[in-house]
Amino acid sequence: MWPITGAKGRLASAKFRLTAISIEDRMKTGFVNQALTQVNMKQKSNPGLFLAGCLGIALSVAVQAQTPEPLAPLPLTVDLDAPRVVLGQRLFHDPKLSDQGQRSCASCHPLDSGGMDGKVRAESADGVSLLRNTPSLFNVSFNYFFNWDGVVTTLEAHTEKVMLNPKIMNAKWPELLERLRTVPDYVDAFNRTYPDGLTKANVVDALSNFERSLITPNAHFDRFLRGDTAALDADEQQGYHQFNALGCVACHQGVNLGGNLFQKFGIFGAPQGQQGPVDQGRFSVTGNERDRGVFRVPSLRNVAVTAPYFHDGRAANLEAAVDTMAEHQLGKRLATKQRDAIVKFLRTLTGEYAGKALVVKNTTNP
Repeated sequence: MWPITGAKGRLASAKFRLTAISIEDRMKTGFVNQALTQVNMKQKSNPGLFLAGCLGIALSVAVQAQTPEPLAPLPLTVDLDAPRVVLGQRLFHDPKLSDQGQRSCASCHPLDSGGMDGKVRAESADGVSLLRNTPSLFNVSFNYFFNWDGVVTTLEAHTEKVMLNPKIMNAKWPELLERLRTVPDYVDAFNRTYPDGLTKANVVDALSNFERSLITPNAHFDRFLRGDTAALDADEQQGYHQFNALGCVACHQGVNLGGNLFQKFGIFGAPQGQQGPVDQGRFSVTGNERDRGVFRVPSLRNVAVTAPYFHDGRAANLEAAVDTMAEHQLGKRLATKQRDAIVKFLRTLTGEYAGKALVVKNTTNP
């Protein structure tokens, strides 16, 4: 069994409850008591209204009880074809996939460092083009849209687009396949794994299978969601409550805490600290004026080990990122204690890969 995909459609459709698990029951109790008080006042004067009121309360409580959490733990395993995953892993680390043979997928997505390069902006193949901040590839299979502008909606399309992008891998299929065919081990591996052997579609499929295996379960927060209330301390639980109460969960929801919708960056005014020229975001994909400055909401999984933040890497640390989101996305200025509690909660989202907790790998690159 490989750690996973699946069931994300059900998660994305979940209604949002802006209450933390630890206070959920108390809020429901308060709701029922308040409603019963109001209904009892009318019991003597209008018995019919009393019965209708009781029925309404019962239905409301039932709806609340059945409403799923907006957040869910990562699955622990996934059914993937092991030979395809192994072959994809080899391709992922092979610079033969790039035109000049100098960079692999792992060059920008090192798996020993949060699945991203830690740079403000990704380094382009030509050394000139200004790219966006590199998103992590961990848990990428739970996203509904890919890249900062959501230009593609499947992992396979994303994989191929990155490979062929002249600013990134600059691969060309005829030459790439020829390079791989010069390696007997590759030919043998593809023949064993796929009925039609080494083809463009099978290269993309193998890579995508490996990327689907890149999940990071067993974060403290995952254990908390599974019922281990001791997995988060009091400060972290308070941070989770703030995360919900302030409305952060409205965009950062589902199993990946994001990755499945778009939002304008700077609803309450343009954030400061922009790095480089103005990025038009999803507008560059759709051409719709409403998409100018709109970006895919990123996943918050492993966010503590994937600095810097935002599409242009403008926020160097979580404190700056939370302050920016609160002020410019929610229209609020947080007290330091509030902000710090949310940061503590965000640090509980760091999971494990290959049985080891993800860590920050310092880099001297800009």
